[in-house]
Amino acid sequence: TATTHRFISMLTVLCLQNKDKERLKESRSNNGHLFTSITVCSTTLCSSCNRSFTSKEALSCPACNATIHNRCRDSLASCAKMKQRVRQSVHLSDLSVCLYLSVSNLSERPSSAIYPSDSLRQSLLGSRRVRSGLGLAKSVSTNNIAGLRGAEESVGLRRILSQSTESLNFRSRTWSMESLTDDGEWWWSPLLEELKLQGSCVQSDSWSSSVDQSYLQTLHRDLIRQQDVIYELIQTEFHHVRTLRIMEGVYRRGLQEEVRVESSLLHSVFPCLDRLLELHNHFLSELLRKRQEGLIEGSNNNYTIRGLGELLVTQFSGQRAEDMKKVYSEFCSRHPKAVKIYKDVLSRDRRLQQFIRRVCRGPLLRRHGVQECILLVTQRITKYPVLLQRILDHTKGNDREPLSRALALMKDLVSSVDQEVLELSRCGRLQEVMARLDPRAQTEVQDGGVFIGGELLRRKLLHDGALMWKLQGSRMKDVQVLLMSDILVFLQEKDQKLTFASLDKSPVVSLTNLIVRDIANQERGLYLISNSTPPVMYELHAASKDERRTWMSRIQEAAHSCPSRDEFPLIETEGGALVRRLRAEIQQKDREVMELLEERGTLISDLWDASGGSKEPLSPASNRKLFRVDSSHAARAETILLSSISEGQNGNQLQGLALTQVKGRD
Repeated sequence: TATTHRFISMLTVLCLQNKDKERLKESRSNNGHLFTSITVCSTTLCSSCNRSFTSKEALSCPACNATIHNRCRDSLASCAKMKQRVRQSVHLSDLSVCLYLSVSNLSERPSSAIYPSDSLRQSLLGSRRVRSGLGLAKSVSTNNIAGLRGAEESVGLRRILSQSTESLNFRSRTWSMESLTDDGEWWWSPLLEELKLQGSCVQSDSWSSSVDQSYLQTLHRDLIRQQDVIYELIQTEFHHVRTLRIMEGVYRRGLQEEVRVESSLLHSVFPCLDRLLELHNHFLSELLRKRQEGLIEGSNNNYTIRGLGELLVTQFSGQRAEDMKKVYSEFCSRHPKAVKIYKDVLSRDRRLQQFIRRVCRGPLLRRHGVQECILLVTQRITKYPVLLQRILDHTKGNDREPLSRALALMKDLVSSVDQEVLELSRCGRLQEVMARLDPRAQTEVQDGGVFIGGELLRRKLLHDGALMWKLQGSRMKDVQVLLMSDILVFLQEKDQKLTFASLDKSPVVSLTNLIVRDIANQERGLYLISNSTPPVMYELHAASKDERRTWMSRIQEAAHSCPSRDEFPLIETEGGALVRRLRAEIQQKDREVMELLEERGTLISDLWDASGGSKEPLSPASNRKLFRVDSSHAARAETILLSSISEGQNGNQLQGLALTQVKGRD
């Protein structure tokens, strides 16, 4: 009846007006934002202060997709999209009032009075079409409104009420659809399930809690403690492999396939990842093999691992140790750059932000973000000496000797990696200085030669930093000091470029016979006295007493190991540069030949294994034929090798003769 129609329409209008008032009130209290609480990962950045979230809870505005800390809600700029939506909502509320008046007098008014024209109807309804995939239940059902006269009036009213409710619930329904797929099967779910299945043997907190108590009571206390530490080694190695596989199978693949990041950028963020996976997969498989060999007959969980020392010696020596040193030196040296590149891409690429947000919804990946994974891989090699020392402390008898050797090898490996990382970081720092150095920069040295910027590239950077150079009188000048393998270089900034310091003394000081002294009654000052003709003294001041002590010790160490000028001239001549380049090329060719010979030896070994081998010993002629190939040049190989060996034995004489000829031409 008409009364029922009026009553339903009035309820619809009141419902819409109440929702509009609530949203308008809430948005005004939050600068126009409609914040909702969400869970984020530590890699997400705040839209207001651009800092990461220390806690898992954050606030998000579904209108403008801003994610902020709770403390930053007042400092965030007003939500422009929500202002526009509030205006549309108020407009639709007014439209609903008009609909109420129209429905109340629907029996007396023709349809042309309600909809004067098609253009007005289109302006009222809007041109936006709601996607069919988001068709959820409306808050106000139009199917219960019955008894309207004419199909045109019924359809038109339903469209207006549908649009008004859609405009209010569109954003909430969008987030509802996202929540429906949160727990769905992503493409990385099989990988996580596989890792979970593989880690079933190391799920217990310790070895003593994973074996039967009756079996545990038959063992000595020291053996139980030793097995607990060995179990910790296997468990942490599995966790490390899992971290590497997450980096490779989730993040690198996601950045490549979904975010479409360039391959060069992926290599910068995840350097030498495949080689790391290969090394640690092999090590983990060997540890699990030892576990399988130690199983008690008739049991699946009672085991004791013995003879671990030989396995560790094999892992941390020879070619595997060299491979670990190379990959960890490269990975650790690139750690700061990788994190910086990832943060830069994350801050500007919205696709990456959405991908990381989806990935971090899982409990495992929430604790293993990209930055966390990179840091865990960097720290892994430093954990081995601690674990090996604890295993050795609870080991007695003949097993101590191989464990001691493995521990010494591991410490040497860590020390080599640290030294390589330091060298690579210094090379990177020198490249940064050379990039800022003015290409035209040059200066005269005390011997009368001209020192150019390219001379720095043939030297190693040992230390650098800022010092103050005291000039005549009491004036002080800020300079950037480079401690090289044989010289000290003073640079200053000019027009946003670095150039040699043009002060009262030469900015290039030779470390040969350089004397370093501190200044009495000045805890931050030091003297540098060069043993030249005539002697020159430099007065420098550091920022603190500790920094002065560091500079003095570094300069004294460099001066003590400084090469002589006969071996390493201060300024390289054209002939000397040619000899140096030729030597570098020869060394590079030697390395290439060595790699080819190692690869050839591996192939020959595989060929020998594939052919079944020979049970009888081979004659010398057969041994010589084994390393030959069917080629027209094979007959000349032995002669060439013998002549090369003969030339190599006389190499020092040839080099001396070449240097004498070069000096004669100069």
